[in-house]
Amino acid sequence: MPTPEQMQAAVHAYVDAFAREDSEGVVALFAEDATVEDPVGTPAKVGHDAIREFYTMSIGTGAKLELQGPIRVGGDFAAFAFQVRLKMGEADATVDVIDVFRFDDAGKVRSMQAFFGPGNFTGM
Repeated sequence: MPTPEQMQAAVHAYVDAFAREDSEGVVALFAEDATVEDPVGTPAKVGHDAIREFYTMSIGTGAKLELQGPIRVGGDFAAFAFQVRLKMGEADATVDVIDVFRFDDAGKVRSMQAFFGPGNFTGM
């Protein structure tokens, strides 16, 4: 199992890769057969190809991520709150999100779940 420091470093690498508009850097954090459920309740994106397509689209929106508070680590999970800032038409909007990463023994993200809903959007 990865250490808490490794899991925290992976979260920071995720936010940093998103800021650099580096979808390949994001994909590299995930296991080959990883799943991404963003938002929770939608069909999971499974595997690098689907994850790459999702993050290329997400990064292409111009969205920016900002961590909001400490990363919480327990067992093989890391949970973190962040705010997404983006343009919705002409308006500036924000979305408050909590992501949960589950890691495999190699320190790769094996599953990601994003928790947010309509009540977490402002400025639209």
